[in-house]
Amino acid sequence: MIVWGVSVSYYTGKLEAYLRYKGIDYELKPPYADAARIREKVGAIQVPIVERDDGRWMSDSTPMILQLEREHPERPVLPPDPVVGFIAALIEDYADEWLWRAAMHYRWSYEHDRELLSRILVDEVTQHLRLPRPWKRRIIRRRQRISFVVKDGVRAETRAHVEAGYRAVLAGMTQMLANRPYLLGNAPSLADFGLMGPMLRHFGQDPTPAEIMRNEGPAVFDWLSRVWNARQSAPEPVFLDQVPDAAQALLKEICETHLVQLAKNAAAYAADALKFDMTVQGCAYRDLPVSRYRVYCLEQLRAAFARLDAGSQNAVRTLLASPEAGILWQADGIAQSGYDEAGEAPFNMAINVYGTGVPD
Repeated sequence: MIVWGVSVSYYTGKLEAYLRYKGIDYELKPPYADAARIREKVGAIQVPIVERDDGRWMSDSTPMILQLEREHPERPVLPPDPVVGFIAALIEDYADEWLWRAAMHYRWSYEHDRELLSRILVDEVTQHLRLPRPWKRRIIRRRQRISFVVKDGVRAETRAHVEAGYRAVLAGMTQMLANRPYLLGNAPSLADFGLMGPMLRHFGQDPTPAEIMRNEGPAVFDWLSRVWNARQSAPEPVFLDQVPDAAQALLKEICETHLVQLAKNAAAYAADALKFDMTVQGCAYRDLPVSRYRVYCLEQLRAAFARLDAGSQNAVRTLLASPEAGILWQADGIAQSGYDEAGEAPFNMAINVYGTGVPD
């Protein structure tokens, strides 16, 4: 298969780590080399996009992984215990949709990071622009910082909270990795691959967050290499049959941050708003863009919870004791995204999640 992606991309790295683990051959190509055809096939250029050898196209990293799990059941990444499996999906969604803000902040707010990454991106994604290279770098730096940092609520009054969120996930993962090589067992699960999105190509490689990881979360730095090399080093998967106590700090962080954002975003979408405000752990974020895709993410989590048997639902409620978690089982009043109602993902036409086609 061809993976149309970028070598420093959040979600491309997540998918590549999964493909490497499963032993699925692929070739990485820059998407703007064939932009018109890709838009025709999948609707939007949001990397990674997969062009299969059977002629079908896939987009959106989570549905792609779930589809490939059905086709390649060996060395599974979905824990069989329903409660552990649900928590793995929740951690993955948090990694996809909450840590994005911190990852983009470190990449584009710090001068050394944005200078380095603009050099890389200009060579991978702007070959089609007939402009001098310094001009293209300037365009990338400005567009990425405005679109994905400033417009996503990272300002003087929120910056410290955004950075504290990165340190919180490092601490939470460190606790979970103290007694095992991966988050939920002896081999990587969906939770591990979800966290590879921000950790591999952003936090683990961009200069500023990478230094923080080396100094404050060296166990996570080790884990990065382990997941990337898991096909060679991990044994046959044996996942935990219950969520470990060591996960409590990370689950509390997820409830107090990611689930607040999902709830506020869904309420704003239901009201046909374009922007919304939220207060997270006492920090006020203003004028955040409403995301239809994140309404879909909440739908998927709620549907996964609804599929659990009563005993498993009670176990999840106990694990997620924070009041913010109620959005996962609230009976009614939740907006519907109207996205992928036929359940065709990852083969459906994609929507523009963040309002711009520029890679991360």
